[in-house]
Amino acid sequence: MAQSAQFIPLHPNAMHLRSLIAAAALLAASLAQAAPTSQQLQDLAKQEQPALLETLRSLVEIESGSKDLEGLASLASLIAGKLKALGGEVTMIEPTDIYRMEDTPERVGQMVKAQFKGKGTKKLLLIAHMDTVYLKGMLKDQPFRVDGGKAYGLGIADDKQGVATIIHAITLLQMAGINDYGTLTVLINGDEEISSPGARATITKTAADQDMTLSFEGSGGQGGVRLATSGIGSAYLTVQGRSSHAGSRPEGGVNALTELAHQLLQMQDLSEPATGLKLNWTLAQAGTNRNVIPAQATAQADARALRVSDFVRLEKELQQRVKKQRVPDAKVQLKFEVRRPPLEATAASRALAKRAQAIYGELGLPMTVAEVATGGGTDAAFAALQARGPVIEGLGLSGFGAHSNDAEYVDLSSIPPRLYLVARLIMEMSGANP
Repeated sequence: MAQSAQFIPLHPNAMHLRSLIAAAALLAASLAQAAPTSQQLQDLAKQEQPALLETLRSLVEIESGSKDLEGLASLASLIAGKLKALGGEVTMIEPTDIYRMEDTPERVGQMVKAQFKGKGTKKLLLIAHMDTVYLKGMLKDQPFRVDGGKAYGLGIADDKQGVATIIHAITLLQMAGINDYGTLTVLINGDEEISSPGARATITKTAADQDMTLSFEGSGGQGGVRLATSGIGSAYLTVQGRSSHAGSRPEGGVNALTELAHQLLQMQDLSEPATGLKLNWTLAQAGTNRNVIPAQATAQADARALRVSDFVRLEKELQQRVKKQRVPDAKVQLKFEVRRPPLEATAASRALAKRAQAIYGELGLPMTVAEVATGGGTDAAFAALQARGPVIEGLGLSGFGAHSNDAEYVDLSSIPPRLYLVARLIMEMSGANP
């Protein structure tokens, strides 16, 4: 494809001086060739590292806990401004279709959506989240700093590096004059750490007609990608009984604790190690006083699954078992919620991961591909629920220490290869090759 200057918008807020010089050189060369060479793209990715680092600093310096609406709004505005400066059509989405769970706050943070239009037909989606697990005021104990080959900071690995990587991958595409896609959509949400109650519906709907979805959680310490993540569920058991004096008239009561104990015992064998299905009762509470028959008892369980169908099957079995009571007059209720569905590997995601491995191989770098879930869930699972194209997780930078209070960092050496990888995947999915 012949290139012209109109495909390389040089905005001062989007590029640093060295990138401008490199882009100008690339423009002159690209006038006579179909696409940037692999080496040219690698060089531009290296040039972009300082700018990405500065973006990371600005992101980290705004605290954005999942329930800190003021901080999230400030960070969303910053991100929106950067995407708009790159030429994106930016909208702020106020979540209204909120999936209510036991710990869902009344309001959740906005989503930032940006769409870039190219001259092709493929629809591509990039997702990350801006919220963190930290409480307001903790930034002073983990400020942004660079030490050797690592950048430290509050929420830097989970997931502010993902936001920065998306912004600068788009910058790299524009510097290289790559716009063979039809649409390139970016979604950044502010409620991932609380199971995305406000963003999940938008992510699923947006990803449904995309030809490829890349999720930018960190790539861990080995620069890999993930095709599967655990599904996370919760079970809530409530038993209503009747109180009475435990010494003088215990027969007048309905012991909720006795019924709860019965229910927990008959539900302790629902885990299936062979399939990855896990159900563990982890919290319980009953009674008010030693000498009072407890009128209420509650318990909570943590559930994990590797397949969406396993959660459906588990809930059905739980509802069946609660019907078998030991204390007839007790009232037993069970609620099951899917906090996050599992992400399952598919033939399409395996093929895309294989291409990612080959691209890393060109750089002389190894890449692991995790096809079996080993940790917690991510928003990639919501994207995959109805997706027509492949969904892969872990396109972010290498790092360590997520959710820790003093050691969260990203590896700076992972910046150029990750930017190069994302650009190449977008090029190839769009039909262009270096």
